[in-house]
Amino acid sequence: MSAPESMVKHSSLELPVAGMTCAACAARIEKVLNRLPGVAASVNLAAEKARVTFADARSNPDQVVAAIRKAGFEVPQASLELAISGMTCAACATRLEKVLNRLPGVDATVNFATERASLRYQPGLVAPETVREAVRRAGFEGVETGIAAREQQRMRQAQAWQAEMRRFWIAALLTLPLLAQMPLMFGADAATGHDLVPRWLQLVLATPVQFWIGARFYRGAWSSLRGGGANMDVLVVLGTSMAWIYSTVVTLLGRHDLHVYFEASATIITLILLGKLLEARAKARTTAALDALLRLQPRLAYVERDGELVAVPVEKLQPGDRFVVRPGDAVPVDGEVESGESAINEAMLTGESMPVDKRSGGKVFAATLNGQGALRCRATGVGAHTLLAGIIRMVEQAQGSKAPVQRLADRIAAVFVPVVVAIAALTFVGWWWLAGDFAQALINAVAVLVIACPCALGLATPTAIMVGTGQGARAGMLVKNAEALELAEKIAVLAVDKTGTLTEGAPAVSAVLPAPGWQREALLSIAGALEATSAHPIAAAIVGAARAAGQLMPAAENVVAVPGQGLAGRVDGHDVVLGAPGFLQERQIAVDAASCARLAAGGQTLVAVAVDGVFAGVIGVADRVREDSAAAVARLQARGLRVVMLTGDHPATAAAIAAQTGITDWRAGVMPGDKAAAVRSLAGGGRVGMAGDGINDAPALAAADVSFAIGVGADVAVEAADITLVRNSLHGVADAIELSQATLSKIRQNLFFAFIYNVLGIPLAAFGLLNPVIAAAAMAMSSVSVVTNSLLLRRWASGR
Repeated sequence: MSAPESMVKHSSLELPVAGMTCAACAARIEKVLNRLPGVAASVNLAAEKARVTFADARSNPDQVVAAIRKAGFEVPQASLELAISGMTCAACATRLEKVLNRLPGVDATVNFATERASLRYQPGLVAPETVREAVRRAGFEGVETGIAAREQQRMRQAQAWQAEMRRFWIAALLTLPLLAQMPLMFGADAATGHDLVPRWLQLVLATPVQFWIGARFYRGAWSSLRGGGANMDVLVVLGTSMAWIYSTVVTLLGRHDLHVYFEASATIITLILLGKLLEARAKARTTAALDALLRLQPRLAYVERDGELVAVPVEKLQPGDRFVVRPGDAVPVDGEVESGESAINEAMLTGESMPVDKRSGGKVFAATLNGQGALRCRATGVGAHTLLAGIIRMVEQAQGSKAPVQRLADRIAAVFVPVVVAIAALTFVGWWWLAGDFAQALINAVAVLVIACPCALGLATPTAIMVGTGQGARAGMLVKNAEALELAEKIAVLAVDKTGTLTEGAPAVSAVLPAPGWQREALLSIAGALEATSAHPIAAAIVGAARAAGQLMPAAENVVAVPGQGLAGRVDGHDVVLGAPGFLQERQIAVDAASCARLAAGGQTLVAVAVDGVFAGVIGVADRVREDSAAAVARLQARGLRVVMLTGDHPATAAAIAAQTGITDWRAGVMPGDKAAAVRSLAGGGRVGMAGDGINDAPALAAADVSFAIGVGADVAVEAADITLVRNSLHGVADAIELSQATLSKIRQNLFFAFIYNVLGIPLAAFGLLNPVIAAAAMAMSSVSVVTNSLLLRRWASGR
């Protein structure tokens, strides 16, 4: 026997389980798990968790998760956002991404430009602390993000930037005397043996620059190599160390016939440090739009206590608390107005400059600015559940995602450093062998090492995405991921829903045409009774009209709803059917075609009513076309897009709305379940976009290549959409497409600069046509130029 039973080490894990509805579910999961070899499991229904103990290695956590899912339940994943410090180039991000994805149940993306790691992980298989420890072992630091964490990170970055700036000035002061040795500047002959600065002084000046100021590069290189990769720090350390070691040996041996390169090693480190400082400052500006959003929410809220206004921290407000918004103050949290009237500026969230009137029952949002009136409100969304927090979350999510166009740059960055080291080695060997000059071979190899840098490649796409998504947020456009921003410019066909997208989404009864023997009020009463069971906007309009007419609405019974078509039930002892005329005709009920045609021609939605199988009349419900819909459609068509309207309405109604908005291609009678198929059918004309606002649009939004949710209403639509437009206007779709084109243009420019810089720079250095100091300056400025080019996107403005 190898070991007594008591010596076997038992490992355990705890997994969350979703989908359990009763004790039988828990018992079934336990039974399934306990069948696995070497597994002992207990499931807690109340805590919705499964505790699993492994007696040996015959089963593993992945098998446990698979067994739970096979049993019909779910092990929900969690998400984690980490702010990463210590990355110096794109190769660092690539290496850390590989490290994190090796963890069990982890799907990670690391963005060098945002210095963020976005993870989806399986609780129980891995914990946040395990992830942070993996980050630390890879040579970096990871801190969970959030508004408070973001503030702390900004303070740490500011302190680190100031410390690096001090080091740069020290390095510059130590390096300045060494510049007198540069043959490029003063034409000194390396072979004369005359030095303007004594060599012992050059050694004294260059050594602290190399090993104190340059310590960050050595630490970064060691962490990278220890993790099995290579980054920019490896190139810098190799190049400058070769120059410093050669120069030190020549100095200590007293070989005055040979030139020393202390000025090269010190100047390279100083210039690269300057480049990193400029890059950090420019990168900080790429998140300016998001930082501005973070600063919008006030720190204090005013609540009434004993008849007086008392200031309390916003963090202490709970849903249901009452608070007061004073004239000129920012709204602290999302809420509903209970009393008072005022106009609120919502431009910071929607991009609309005109204030919005608020009165009892109106909604207010955190960070919006109150006008001249005082409002008493009830909190409905606080902390992470405000619209502002949701916007910040979506922007951060988009900034942390990767666009498909970035994949090529990532693949190149992954092998870039080893390839450059190989080129440098070949340069050194080639020059020494062919020219017979060790010093020249060394200096050309150093030039190759320092001119090449994967940073520009790594920053080309994410910095443009960061600025683009930030600008979008300022204009009321929330981009879910970078892929959506990339695809938006490629849309050839845009499908738009009618209700709430082209129209205002607030229907009202505009006409009532009762059949012979029926009175207007009686028709509204019986229709309102049945519609009172529905939450549809058209139902609300009919119920409102019945109440306005002073009609009592008896309770409806046995109501059956057919989505997108109508309702059937019993009202006051009568069988009532109402809905689209076709819905009644399917039940062999004849409708008055003339009345229906007259209302439909005016662009009204038809609600036909039948009582006991006999047509009782038709109600016309009008939803006004938005004032800017026609202009927005014309703007989209001017960009070459084919705009197609999808609606479940009567063909005559659809034709009237299409005529008012300038749409020539429309589909009527499209039921909610058929909208997704209708969107897919448009794909033959190129990439398809879909714009809608309601829950019924969610399947169609998901079917489109790029989807737009108009307005901040239905959460399902927002979840399904790639781009959410906070303001209720189709102009937002045109803005999103223009922003996509501007962002992709910057990405292409950045990638061109990054590629052409390396394609030209490395051969020039290898052929001895580039001084290492000039190479270092060019390398330092390459990243800065890419980030600065991305910052030009901040000039983008809505074309409306």
